[in-house]
Amino acid sequence: MPSSEDSSPAVEVDGLTKRFGKTEALAGVSLNVPAGTVLGLLGPNGAGKTTTVRVLATLLRPDSGLVRVAGHDVRKSPDAVRRVIGLTGQYAALDEFQSGRSNLVMIGRLAGLPGRAARSRASELLESFGLAEAGGRAVKTYSGGMRRRLDLAAGLVGRPRILFLDEPTTGLDPHSRLVMRDVIRSHVAEGVTLLLTTQYLEEADQLADHIAVIDHGVVIAEGTPDDLKATLGASYLAVTVSAGSDPDVAADVLAALGAGAVSRGPGERQVRVPAGDQPHPATTVAEAMARVGVYLDEARLDRPSLDDVFLTLTGHQAGTAESADKSAPTTTGASR
Repeated sequence: MPSSEDSSPAVEVDGLTKRFGKTEALAGVSLNVPAGTVLGLLGPNGAGKTTTVRVLATLLRPDSGLVRVAGHDVRKSPDAVRRVIGLTGQYAALDEFQSGRSNLVMIGRLAGLPGRAARSRASELLESFGLAEAGGRAVKTYSGGMRRRLDLAAGLVGRPRILFLDEPTTGLDPHSRLVMRDVIRSHVAEGVTLLLTTQYLEEADQLADHIAVIDHGVVIAEGTPDDLKATLGASYLAVTVSAGSDPDVAADVLAALGAGAVSRGPGERQVRVPAGDQPHPATTVAEAMARVGVYLDEARLDRPSLDDVFLTLTGHQAGTAESADKSAPTTTGASR
C-alpha cells in the first residue's frame, strides 16, 4: 500500500494539449491518479490514449497544460520522472539477438542495479512471466506472446513506483492475458500506481479502480466501473436472432414487450431493450418472436457492461490503439 508520503497524486494532468501539425491529438486532457491506484484510460482509435501516455512518460513534449508525475513536471524535470516510472507500449523494444535474460540484466544495469541484483531481478521476472525456460534463448526465437510478456517484464526491472501500460495484452492468447493480469495485480498490491490503456474492456473492468474515457482528445466521462455502468440504468433484455430471421422484426416485438427504446447490440443479429421493473421471461419472448416467424439463438437478461458504456459514449466499439503514435520508442524504465 502507498505510504503517507504518497498523499499527493501520482499523476496530475490539467488542460494537456498536443498537436501534430494541423492535427489536434489532445485538446485539454485532465486526469488525477492517486498513488497506489489503477486508472483505466479508454477510448476509440485515434482518441489520444497513446499520446497521453507518451507525454506522461516524457517521450513527447506537451504543447500546454500542467503535467506532473510523482510531483515532477514532465517538461522541467524529465530525468526525475524517468527514474520513478516504467512503460510498456504496444510493440516490444528489445534486442532480438540477445537472450531474454540478457535483455533484462542489461536494463537492470542501466537502471543502476549491481550485477548480482540485476541478475536476481531478471530471474525473478522470468519466473513470474513463465519465461524461465526460454530465458537463455535469443529473443528473435520468441513467439509474439512471449515477446509481449518479456516487454512487460522489462518495464518492471527497476521496480517503478508508477507504471504506464499501453495495450499490454494486445495480441496475446487468453491464457497469456490471464498471466499478465495476475502479474499486474501483484504489483498493484505492492503499491505500484498503474495507468492502463486496453482494448479489452473486461480487463479494465477487472483491474481499474477508476476509468476515464477519452475521445477526440478530451476526457468525456470518468468514474468507477460500477458508476459508469450505472449511468445506463437497469438491466436489459438482449436477444440474438437466428440466421435467416429479421432483426428488425425482432426489434418490433421487443418494443412491444419491453419498457423502453430498442437498440442494437454489439452483434449484427442482436437487439435489446430495457428490461423494466417486471422483465418478461425468456420463454415469453421466444414465443412472441415465433408467432411472427422470428427464431432466436439466445435470449438473456444482462446488466450494462463497460462495452455498453463505451458504445454509448463514443459511438464506437473498442478497438486497437491509435496508429498515429507508433513511431516513438515504447519501453522505458528508470534507465531510459
